[in-house]
Amino acid sequence: MSTSADVVVVGAGLAGLTCARTLQDEGVEVRVLEAADAVGGRVRTDEVDGFLLDRGFQLLNPAYPMVQAHVDVAALGLQPFRAGLAARSDRTDTLLVMADPRREPQLIGQTMRSGKLHPSSLASLARWAAPAMRAEWALASGQDDVSRRESMDAAGLHGPLRRVVDTFLSGVLLEDDGSTSTAFTHLLSRMFALGRPALPERGMQALPEQLAAGLRTPVELGTEVTSVGPRSVRTAGGEEISAELVVVATGAEAAAELTGHTAPEAKGVTTHWYAVPEAPMDQALLVIDQREARGPVINTAVMSNAAPSYAPPGRHLVQASSLLRPGQEPVSDQTVLTQVGGIYGVPTGDWELLRRDDIRYALPAQPAPLQERTALEVEPGLILAGDHVDTGSIQGAMVSGQRAAEGYLQRRSA
Repeated sequence: MSTSADVVVVGAGLAGLTCARTLQDEGVEVRVLEAADAVGGRVRTDEVDGFLLDRGFQLLNPAYPMVQAHVDVAALGLQPFRAGLAARSDRTDTLLVMADPRREPQLIGQTMRSGKLHPSSLASLARWAAPAMRAEWALASGQDDVSRRESMDAAGLHGPLRRVVDTFLSGVLLEDDGSTSTAFTHLLSRMFALGRPALPERGMQALPEQLAAGLRTPVELGTEVTSVGPRSVRTAGGEEISAELVVVATGAEAAAELTGHTAPEAKGVTTHWYAVPEAPMDQALLVIDQREARGPVINTAVMSNAAPSYAPPGRHLVQASSLLRPGQEPVSDQTVLTQVGGIYGVPTGDWELLRRDDIRYALPAQPAPLQERTALEVEPGLILAGDHVDTGSIQGAMVSGQRAAEGYLQRRSA
């Protein structure tokens, strides 16, 4: 069977949905094809025994400009984490709390008692972060960009506070070697300073579902695409679709299989989800491990402290995330459970493992110098969208979809 459309978008993740909505707002006929049974791509949520489990630990930062421009944030019912973190240290039996005094004044006392905030270290951290905090700051790629490790060293950021920052950023950037571009790290640092990461009431999938609900033509779920070409798509059902433009908005690996475009190096994560009868702490804070003999877990959190909707009444949900490097075997369940029990300082014999998510391609690598924008066009009539051709974030995925749509609209009006 042969059909046609102005534009065919392959993939109903954030990039594909943003592209389709931008085009439809301008009257373009768009078909969105998605092989899975729901929209979202990597941004998915499942209900398991009354708990909401995202596909790996994810947060939504409402400060992202694309979220502000395209999303009804209030309708998501965001449940924010507090602006800070807690850390397990060898030198104390309690979790040390470090919070932003501007946004969490009630935690100033605990923050000052943490012992991590030596004036010289705070000055070095401020010196490193200063470029991203300027009102006129803009993300820029180029040869002047260096790795975050190099820029922190140059700023004189060392000692206990450097260790805290490195551990925190390991969970954000999914690397622990400091190789990520400073420009990209500054982008995320700026967003953390401007917004408070949160969880939608019905899970992270509420974000792509809202974008999909705004489409005039519903996403075609369960529609696998077997091949693409310039201005043509073939589905597993044998349909041949001709179009003025084909946008491949799948994940990087699927895009590589369909188009031959080289996928950036992957950064992976394993997330363990636990149902627990008692919350091991009462704060809505991300928790990191600063002990010398720590294990693979880069961060953990009592999700239900921030987002009560993620757990049924009377129970709590804990996540623990570990890096999953290319070629590496995932960490063992027992290793993670032992470390998490040590982080919180509680027995874990009555903790139930609901699920583990081994996500080998969670984010594209963003080494220095930053390649902020990769060319979208594979060949005339066939282009890419996704965070792997922009920045590895919700913001980057949505920007790439908008870029793909705007390029088509400009050519159409020329």
